[in-house]
Amino acid sequence: MKEIGEYLKRTRIKNGVSITEVAEDLDFSTTLLENIESGNVRAFKDVYELKDAMKLYAKYLGLDSEKVVDEFNGFLFQHTSKISLEDIKAAQKKQEESNDKKVKSPYTKEYKEKVSKVPIIAVIVALIILVLFIWFILSKINKAPTRVDELVPSVVERSKMYEFTN
Repeated sequence: MKEIGEYLKRTRIKNGVSITEVAEDLDFSTTLLENIESGNVRAFKDVYELKDAMKLYAKYLGLDSEKVVDEFNGFLFQHTSKISLEDIKAAQKKQEESNDKKVKSPYTKEYKEKVSKVPIIAVIVALIILVLFIWFILSKINKAPTRVDELVPSVVERSKMYEFTN
């Protein structure tokens, strides 16, 4: 990144433009331009903001802005690809091992999602009560009236009745 910043600074000086003129023309702060020229990437919160500022600065200086952005992208790739694949795999393995070695106690127990049995039991009980209620109602409706024996003459009374008629 320092090389890109120095290239922009050399071009600005070669064109005879001061840093304050560039800042006024591009509506940038002089601190932003100084950070770009010194290659101070950490001064920027967002890489895309830095990339856009560099592109505008290069275009202002009459340079091929796409070439400058490509150089910056190359710098980013080099900077972010310093972690080897083996290091990444080793870190993943170490993390998996540390997860396996966790102390397990009732206070730090990981709970699995349980299916509540209460609604299922409530539905079953409600269905049983409903079936019993319907059975009770139907048994009362379909039941024949009970026979009252006092209205029907007994065997002895019948025999007496036949005696008088004969």
